[in-house]
Amino acid sequence: MDAAVYHGPGDVRIESVPDPELEEPTDAIVRITHTAICGSDLWPYRGQSDREAGSRIGHEPMGIVEEVGDDVRHVRPGDRVLAPFSISCGECEFCRKGLHTSCVNGDGWSGANGGAQGERVRAPTADGTLVRVPERYADDEDTLEALLPLTDVMCTGHHAAVSAGVDAGDTAVVVGDGAVGLCGVLAASRLGAERVVAVGHHEDRLEIAEEFGATETVASRGEDAVEEVRELTYGGANHVLECVGAESSMSTAFDVARPGGTVGYVGVPAGVEEAEFLGTAFSKNVTLRGGVAPVRAYVDDLMADVLQGTLDPSPIFTKTVGLDGVPEGYEAMDERDAVKVLVKP
Repeated sequence: MDAAVYHGPGDVRIESVPDPELEEPTDAIVRITHTAICGSDLWPYRGQSDREAGSRIGHEPMGIVEEVGDDVRHVRPGDRVLAPFSISCGECEFCRKGLHTSCVNGDGWSGANGGAQGERVRAPTADGTLVRVPERYADDEDTLEALLPLTDVMCTGHHAAVSAGVDAGDTAVVVGDGAVGLCGVLAASRLGAERVVAVGHHEDRLEIAEEFGATETVASRGEDAVEEVRELTYGGANHVLECVGAESSMSTAFDVARPGGTVGYVGVPAGVEEAEFLGTAFSKNVTLRGGVAPVRAYVDDLMADVLQGTLDPSPIFTKTVGLDGVPEGYEAMDERDAVKVLVKP
């Protein structure tokens, strides 16, 4: 099969690789029909995090089940499915408490499983991992594109909002205008926030934030952004969503948090070295909650809203490519020419 292979910073290629095969009776093979390029994929692409050269890449799969092992019960060949970026069994201690990203039988989509930016993946513990799309929506392209962000960024933005404690009537500040930040705006609005202040650097992305429910936007940088947010929120917000993971964005999040407030953080913490923001958190008694999003714990509720037409994160896809266009998609996201790239193998 063809799949995206990482060869080093700035170098992702489409190559022929071995087809994944069933290895355990709990496995399934899924033919990918929709996937995406994630902002976290850009960290190794930009040389800002380590990744093994020659490894397959991609972690947001949606497709059709082609084959299942003898012990798989919840899906069958022909089913349309999507899957979180983190493979989980659904049965261990951590899965049962909703922390599927700490599954003792957990795995990822790269390596021998195929990499989701490819033609097929092997899904270990298929019953715990794969989420079946109801048959009536299985070929509805608009619905499928609205569901695809649930594999990662929509659930990650939701995790930020939940971790920050957003509830009806609240004021929330979202730091970051990437796909996760925009989904954080959508999540805060969905949870009933009365005001959602989106902080970013790109006017076109902040327009999407307004479409998603942002009541105010801030395009300033550094201390100017902090002062503007504080002025808008009369001294800071009780609920702040940090959706980038950089030192500067973490600092901004704690600087705009109201004393006694909470920062929900989901940005992959790449490039955080000094962590001076922890001093701000300490002095203001600001709580830090969050981490890697347990997508499987959220996906069913969010899917229900997508299917009834009350949730649609698909506007985050501002560029669509075929599998051969994946290298072009990386370039577009790296150069900020695309918010998030939809890939249709």
